[in-house]
Parts: sequence; C-alpha cells; structure tokens
Amino acid sequence: MERMTRPRMAGEVPLPEPPPQVRAQPARLAVVVVNWNGWQDTVECLESLLRQSLPPRIVVVDNGSEDGSVERLQAWAEGRLPYEPPVGPLRRLTDPPVEKPVRMVVRPAAEAATARPAEAEVTLLVSPENVGFSAGTNLGLRHALNDPAIAYCWCLNNDTVADPGAVKAIVARMDATHRVGMCGTQVRYYHRPGHWQALNGHRFNLWTGQSRGIGHNLPVNRPFDPKKVARETDFVLGASLAVSRAFLETVGFMEESYFLYFEEMDWAVRNRGRFATAFAHAAVVYHKEGGSIGSSDRKGERSAMSEYYLMRSRLRFYRRNFPLLLPIQYGLGLGLVLRRLWRRQPAKAAAMVRAMLGLDFS
Repeated sequence: MERMTRPRMAGEVPLPEPPPQVRAQPARLAVVVVNWNGWQDTVECLESLLRQSLPPRIVVVDNGSEDGSVERLQAWAEGRLPYEPPVGPLRRLTDPPVEKPVRMVVRPAAEAATARPAEAEVTLLVSPENVGFSAGTNLGLRHALNDPAIAYCWCLNNDTVADPGAVKAIVARMDATHRVGMCGTQVRYYHRPGHWQALNGHRFNLWTGQSRGIGHNLPVNRPFDPKKVARETDFVLGASLAVSRAFLETVGFMEESYFLYFEEMDWAVRNRGRFATAFAHAAVVYHKEGGSIGSSDRKGERSAMSEYYLMRSRLRFYRRNFPLLLPIQYGLGLGLVLRRLWRRQPAKAAAMVRAMLGLDFS
C-alpha cells in the first residue's frame, strides 16, 4: 500500500517523509539560533546541530540581515550552496556535510507566536528588521513553545558548533534536575578548543557589575566538580543557555529592552531561586565569540559598538533591578571611559559616554 504524503508547505524544500519511528518520537528540546549578517557561521552551526545523536527541533531567527542571509540559508538547505567544513581540529563536527536537501520552512516573524511549528528539520523565521538579540530570541522561543512536545529550549549563539552528544546531555541533565529552570554547558573557545570560555556560566560581582566565566581560560583537562560549578553559577552564559518551558511560563521571556548584553543576568535575577540552575557538564559547545559586532572578553579587543551596548545594558540592568547601586555604576563607568582615553581609544570612549547619556550609538 502506498504511503500518503502531506501537501508541501510554502517555502519548504521537498524531502521524503521521515520513517514512522522518527515521527513517533517528537523532539523535546528546541534550539533557537539568532542570525544577523552571519549566514556562514549559522550554516556551520546548523551542520553540527543536524548531526546530534538526539535530534532537536531547530528554529533560526533572521534578525533583519542585510547580507542575503535568508537567501543563502535557503540555498544551503536546498543543496545549491555547498558547505565546506573548516580546516582544523573542529572539522570533525561538520565533516562530511549533512545530506541535502535539508527540509526548511520559511515563515515571517509575524507568524512566530501563533503558527504551529512545521514538521521540518529547520524553521527559518524572518524578521524585517533587527529587533535585537533578546527580541529575536523571544521570537524563536514563542514559536518553539507552540509545539506541546517541547519541554526545553536551548538558546545557542549562531557562531557556535556543538559536539554531537550535546542535545542528549542537556535533556538528560534537565530531566534529572528537580524544578529545573536554566542549564548551561561547557563552552570552549572555537579557535582555542583546548581552553574554556566558561563552565556553565559566570560569577557576578554586584558592586562592580563585572563578571567572569567559571573556569575561564583554563585548560579543558583541568578537573572540575559539576555540582560545585552549578552552585557557583550566578548566571548561565547566554551563548549556550537552555531553559525549561515551566521557567518561561513563570519567569517570562528575555527582557527585550536590553537589545544586547545582560539579558541572561536579568533572567537570573528575575528567577531569584524559583527554579534550579543546572549544568550539563557532558555537553560541549565551541564558541567563536563576538562575531557579529566585535564583542570579546579579551582586553582591548571589543568594538566601539560592543562597548556602547555593554555600558547601556549594564546601566539599564541596575536601573531595573538595583537602582540604589546605579550611582556607583555611573562612577565606575566614568573610570572606564578615562581608561579608554588613556589607551588612546577615543571612539570607544565616545561610545561609552553616549550610552551613559542615554543617546543612540550613532
């Protein structure tokens, strides 16, 4: 007897229906990836996600890109734009490229909150403008939660690649954690895979507004205690941050006024012990760090735009959550401006001053 096939949806790359045993086990975790003028990184990220031992639902949000990202992502999915795995030790994560075509459904962002996710390997939501990282992520989260099978959502930067067991490790850890809210992973440097950017997340100094990744810059062969890491995590690193459906329904989505930076710290403060923070220590992600606007945790390497949004979001975070400490932040901010001037970085100093005065970047 012939198997019946469903009608093809608009914008969908044709692909034979998956076997019944695959359809009978819907994904419980959705990965949300925000793309802004970075289709090359996003393609590499998707190539790694499509090789996961536990297949996730994948939602990509294009945030008003101006580099032809939407068309190029479609061309990659259809097999018209070949993917070339990188040279180096991380080639193993995306070599050989996944078989094409990849079934992709393209939808306008306006449908994100109401449309049921399609039975496709990748859903691409297209925003006509750059609404910021937080708002872009929220578009993907709201769309993913329209699938009742989704228990967890993994917010993943587009300039990352994941080990093939990452999704399985995250789901296992979150399943095993009572009243889980947020969960991080190992995040290693893409260009220095032998060193961590962070284990799970950061410790945060409330007085200075500064944070530092747990295990930051240490070699990955250094032993660590996963339970201790989870206890010491003040906030999970936003480059690889999983949240539960219950957390989103209770604490809410990312605060969109930040546009960029501090959204994960704001999430942690709003949580305030209502949900547990877990650490999926067996999940490994490699992060290129700061590809879109030049953010970096290395001294002197942040772009003027990154400095602007970091200062603006820091002040906004304190105004929202700890207003009595806001004067201290302005004083520390002035010190940072003077430091940039001393380093002969006038453009960065000017960007920070504009942020402190509540002015636009340009």
